[in-house]
Amino acid sequence: MEILMAVTAGIIFMAATYLLLSKSLLRVIIGTALLSHGVHLMLLTMGGLKKGAAPILSEHAKSFVDPLPQALILTAIVISFGVTSFILVMAFRAYQELKLDDMDQMRGNDQHE
Repeated sequence: MEILMAVTAGIIFMAATYLLLSKSLLRVIIGTALLSHGVHLMLLTMGGLKKGAAPILSEHAKSFVDPLPQALILTAIVISFGVTSFILVMAFRAYQELKLDDMDQMRGNDQHE
């Protein structure tokens, strides 16, 4: 199961890299969000996909699941949500000011004219 999750995370990283290299600002934002989802999946996979009981001390539970990867992923989800919302607000403000979505035109490197 870990191999399937690692391959899936690799495919997500590949799609995120493709989107990050595009000229459209909205695609770059979607690429950053997709990259963070790939990181979440990779963190979960690195923690090991084990079956077991909740990490509560009791007499009958023999195997426990490590709660640290879930805590790290929860923290990473909150941070990536904050970063994505900040980037969306910045992109919206840039679109209001410049009426552009193309990164090359925003830099002033308009080579198409």
